[in-house]
Amino acid sequence: MNELIIQKGKNALAASRQLVKLNTEKKDRALSIIAEEIDANREFIKSENIKDLQGGKKKGLTKAFLDRLELNDKRIDGMIKILNDVIALKDPVGEIIGMNNMPNGLKVGQMRMPLGVIGIIFESRPNVCIEVAALTIKSANGVILRGGSDAIHSNLALTSIIKKGLKRAGLPETAVEIIENTNRESVKEMLRMREYIDVIIPRGGLELIRFVEENSLIPVIRHDQGICHTYVDEFAGIDMAISICYNAKVQRPGVCNAMETMLVHEKIAPSFLPRMKIEFDKAGVELRGCKKTKTILRSVKDATQEDWSTEYLDLILSIKTVATIDEAIDHINTYGSHHSDAIVTDNFKNGMKFLTEVDSAACFINASTRFTDGNEFGLGAEMGISNQKLHVRGPMGLRELTSAKYIVFGDGQLRV
Repeated sequence: MNELIIQKGKNALAASRQLVKLNTEKKDRALSIIAEEIDANREFIKSENIKDLQGGKKKGLTKAFLDRLELNDKRIDGMIKILNDVIALKDPVGEIIGMNNMPNGLKVGQMRMPLGVIGIIFESRPNVCIEVAALTIKSANGVILRGGSDAIHSNLALTSIIKKGLKRAGLPETAVEIIENTNRESVKEMLRMREYIDVIIPRGGLELIRFVEENSLIPVIRHDQGICHTYVDEFAGIDMAISICYNAKVQRPGVCNAMETMLVHEKIAPSFLPRMKIEFDKAGVELRGCKKTKTILRSVKDATQEDWSTEYLDLILSIKTVATIDEAIDHINTYGSHHSDAIVTDNFKNGMKFLTEVDSAACFINASTRFTDGNEFGLGAEMGISNQKLHVRGPMGLRELTSAKYIVFGDGQLRV
């Protein structure tokens, strides 16, 4: 195995055992110092990010991909805000829950403690470094970052700033490690390090997720595709439906909570679809429709079977016209990725039916799927959005980076 990567695992594990001894004030001070360092090093961050953007343009990366990659002043402000938001959150470490008095006098409860060392494998968004570091430092976990080659200069720059801030605060700078090697073999090495890493979190495309799941010796919390839907019910207000669907697709199409398929009830489709198309045309959205949709929007492309299970991450949208809410729900549960799905309706019964029967991590009534985000949900930041059901589902925040161990208080009890 690669000795350098193993050493990073040892470093992160040792650092995590130091972090768990710290009080909230010391951890928050470290996050505050990191925020100061980011603000002071804006030009350095942007100059390193330009190297990645230039490399991406040479590779012919899509506009949406480059958007995820870019770090401008607004996004640097956003990273600073994330650090301050996490500082404001209640520290879950050491929280005692469910304390019960047993008949024999024992007091049995649980205490929230860090998971240990997190290995996170991600692709194109360098601001992930800051989100992850903020959450892992506050929750007293060590972390090993392994980003993609397209963002390597930005990732290394941000990690160096994080380490500088940790050192200034008197915390172990090895609490946040990064693997510089971006080849596939470095991922394999991480996935074998069960002595040092407690959980692996992959964030990226389907190919990466499958590779991690098939090769990991360490438990995986999957942060998978975002094949998100908005269903426009027969009882929807058309103006609201237009604004919600437009936002879900156009506001930032290259992210996992953007809408990829729009479902429309056949009773509202003749009045809704032509108006919706006008707005999508203005934004340059390519539309692909089913046979029913094409009887109303004759100029759109044919939607294929493959379209229903495709995460475009671009200004492309598939549209299906359905006869019932049950057909819409069945389509979502069949082709979706269990990420985020929305219904637009003024019918309470249909809204609650949608919330109950759609098998996704986040379900919305009359709101855009773009809100599925740790910060928007009041979590301060997120490690990612889990599509699975065990341990955590949806945005993974501070509390989800802890688990509860049993604690028992006695005064000499013996089992007989």
